[in-house]
Amino acid sequence: MESVTHTHDHHSYHPSNYRKPGSFDILSPLRRFVDGILVKNSRFAHFICKTIPCCCPFERDLKLFGRSFHVPPMCKLNPLYDNLVGLRFRALSYLADDCGEDVTKYIC
Repeated sequence: MESVTHTHDHHSYHPSNYRKPGSFDILSPLRRFVDGILVKNSRFAHFICKTIPCCCPFERDLKLFGRSFHVPPMCKLNPLYDNLVGLRFRALSYLADDCGEDVTKYIC
């Protein structure tokens, strides 16, 4: 059996929301608040799924003066993006698992 050698330095990889230990994150209380929101009500879950879009509404292709331009998704610039996507996922999971609802209308 052949062994696999990894060429990347796994010590230098960090996810986009990674903070160095000891660094100050002013949004940390807000991140914890959003992550702590429990979805226990179908009406609230529907509200979350309608309010938080499934894909970035700013990403699009534009044609100006015969040239095409691509506007990249800017939602990733939102420092709470991952937390809000997690909240939306919890709402979708609640509706699908606990309520038995069809959530395909909320999926892009």
